[in-house]
Amino acid sequence: MNNGHLADKGMPLTEAVKELYALGQTDYSLEPLVVVDGQGQPAGCVQDGDAVVFCCRRGEREIQLTEAFVDPLFDHFPRREFQDLAFVILTLYHEKFKDLPVAFAPTQVHDTLGEVVSREGLRQLRVAESEKFAHVTFFFNGGNNQPFAGEGDWRVPSLKGMPYVHAPQLSLPQVAEKVLLGIEQRYDLIVTNFANGDVIGHTADAEAKIQCAQAVDQHLGQVVQAAIPADYVVLITADHGNLEEMLTHNGTPHVAHTANPVPFVLIDPHSPDGIELREGGVLADVAPTILQVLSLAQPMSMDGVSLAPRHNWSGARRVLLVILDGWGIGKNDPTNPIFLAQTPTWDGLLKRYPNTQLSASGEAVGLQPGKAGNSEAGHMNIGAGRIVPQDDARLDQAMQDGSFFTNETLCHTILGVKQRRSSLHLICLLSEKSSHGTIEYPLALLRMAKTNGLENVYVHVIFDGRSTEPGSAPALLEKLDQQIAETGVGQIVSGTGRGIALDRDRNYAKTKRAYDAMVFGIGKKCQASSATRRVPVVT
Repeated sequence: MNNGHLADKGMPLTEAVKELYALGQTDYSLEPLVVVDGQGQPAGCVQDGDAVVFCCRRGEREIQLTEAFVDPLFDHFPRREFQDLAFVILTLYHEKFKDLPVAFAPTQVHDTLGEVVSREGLRQLRVAESEKFAHVTFFFNGGNNQPFAGEGDWRVPSLKGMPYVHAPQLSLPQVAEKVLLGIEQRYDLIVTNFANGDVIGHTADAEAKIQCAQAVDQHLGQVVQAAIPADYVVLITADHGNLEEMLTHNGTPHVAHTANPVPFVLIDPHSPDGIELREGGVLADVAPTILQVLSLAQPMSMDGVSLAPRHNWSGARRVLLVILDGWGIGKNDPTNPIFLAQTPTWDGLLKRYPNTQLSASGEAVGLQPGKAGNSEAGHMNIGAGRIVPQDDARLDQAMQDGSFFTNETLCHTILGVKQRRSSLHLICLLSEKSSHGTIEYPLALLRMAKTNGLENVYVHVIFDGRSTEPGSAPALLEKLDQQIAETGVGQIVSGTGRGIALDRDRNYAKTKRAYDAMVFGIGKKCQASSATRRVPVVT
């Protein structure tokens, strides 16, 4: 058994990543890499009797890989038959995993907009492409995976087999068609997500971002033009910012979420320009506004405030809520793809109808102060009608007050590994600020492992490419490797791009590649050089 830590400033994965860059691969889609020993055998594969801690916290992207490890009915590809594998998740991101060890179990949000609408016997519809489908269902419903009575969930498949930058309209034409059908069928509440602004905003392609904004504008016009004559009250907002910033402060492509406010446009066909909107709102104020339009009582637990408190809606109305994912408010200059794009619909809406700005980041959506918003927090706050403490805030607080290191589930897992004399595996996102996780979690677990005298701890990294700068993986690997060396236990043994390991589009062929790298050591082999030094573990 390996009782040391291989440390040579990120080698051998660092050089392998650079080689893949030269072949045109990006962090997001890097093929699986596995570290092998002198005999070419993979190091640190997950074995029966081991324990795995999935150090990501968000959910919709973690589901497929978690299923591959724990679902007894999983049949998407062949797996190793584990008889005794402890698999721990940090947060409960799907109710199907409720029987797994969950380090930080959530408190499910009740009395959400969807629940109230269902309770009153109204019909509601959720429409999104699969990239964002969980956001208009699971997250919008406060962490509830089951549709409410009277809720229709229409999922449009996201594009497959091509880079998104080659088709910045994504599946928006089909999403818009479904929304038009929902309007024809007279659903009382329609909630739709236009994924483009976030998905394309995460890329470095400036032209694709401009085309993306134009596609959003075109299809937004289609659904609004159909909703108004059908007497729908239309609300348009966003879950967080992203697309509105083209460049970082140092001139490199901006590919991450922002802390910018988001727009809120309100259209009442009965009174196009006669609505006075309240200023200083947050995303949690959207649900109370919708309840007011639907003429439904706001539950006591929903403490958001209507954005049009004095408007007379003339009885119960139907509502269309359009969430433009990643469509923040940026500068009116060439650094803003939305400003550069031809957006006659958007420009006309802002001129003709009442609109304001909503806070969609940091404490306004239950995140840590100053943190950029994200789709999970945005949709959960919109649907809950209150500020919902997010997992990152709960976990960060646990890190700060020390309770992370005494967490019963994590401590029990480490103790079990020690008693079995087996190995601990940490699956983690190679990022310092993603909404899916931070490298601080595995580093904390490594310190716990060191304190408890564990010898065999293996780190399986997932390269980000969304919340990280393009091409930053080698530097992040070197930094992580040095931090592991300072801890005195642990070894990075595999790495896979986020687009493969955290697929959320039911492309289990991608999930298989990540699983095979971690369990069978299948991937591009990376052999440590002769200069690799071994840092002994003191027990």
